[in-house]
Amino acid sequence: MAIRRAGGVVGYVPGGWDMFHIGHLNILKRARENCDWLVAGVVTDEALFAMKNKWPIIPFDERLEIVGAIGIVDEAVVDHSANKLQVWEQVHFDVLFKGDDWRGTPKGLRLEEQLAGVGARVLYFPYTLHTSSTELRRVLSEW
Repeated sequence: MAIRRAGGVVGYVPGGWDMFHIGHLNILKRARENCDWLVAGVVTDEALFAMKNKWPIIPFDERLEIVGAIGIVDEAVVDHSANKLQVWEQVHFDVLFKGDDWRGTPKGLRLEEQLAGVGARVLYFPYTLHTSSTELRRVLSEW
């Protein structure tokens, strides 16, 4: 990767990106400001179901295309697993971006520890509280 050879910071931001909304846009914009090359991981339908026990509304291929086309990320890649060390093997990112709803939680601390073992770090951004895919699902189910 040319950006790494030039000494730049490679960032990685994973997500389901289902029903793309302002919270998604916010984390991508903040991530873009904090690295030289931004890779967005788009979690597969199967991996999302395994993590959340529900299928996404927007199919994987469409979510991948949306995230790659909005002009913020340098690359959109397939993310098959909740295990971000597997993604690190593919992308070799320097920093992984997450919403601060993960900060200080057992899963956030575990992620920080795992990534530190390969020389990467986690940078948290404010979580957009008023909008989430879960909240959108709830509102849509009431229609």
